[in-house]
Amino acid sequence: MSGKPEVLFVCVHNAGRSQMAAALLRHHALGRVAVRSAGSAPADQVNPAAARALAEWGLDITDAVPAKLTAEDVAASDVVITMGCGDACPVFPGKRYLDWQLDDPAGRDVAAVRPIRDDIDRRVRALLAELLDDPRP
Repeated sequence: MSGKPEVLFVCVHNAGRSQMAAALLRHHALGRVAVRSAGSAPADQVNPAAARALAEWGLDITDAVPAKLTAEDVAASDVVITMGCGDACPVFPGKRYLDWQLDDPAGRDVAAVRPIRDDIDRRVRALLAELLDDPRP
């Protein structure tokens, strides 16, 4: 990677996991990483329980709009992190792919989404430290 690393988070609906991950990475990275998210079959809106779980930490994703995954998104990214989207993500040589096995917050209340948020946050912090070669993200 040269310059600012670019990370793409992908889940099926781009409404819960990938939106939370993108918001958390943006928050922790403080502009040091370019972040995007997309879905293989985007929902109409962000998952309300995911939005509430992040709002508890002062992060607002209520205005986020789920986006359709494109080959251009993948091509522009250094790291592509999938979250349950199966084979829907195009594979490009030279890209780093990670698959984070996470529960889907769809249909769950905020109490059930908090552990998913916390797991994503731990993974995002570890990724950021690795990307920036800094043990203190």
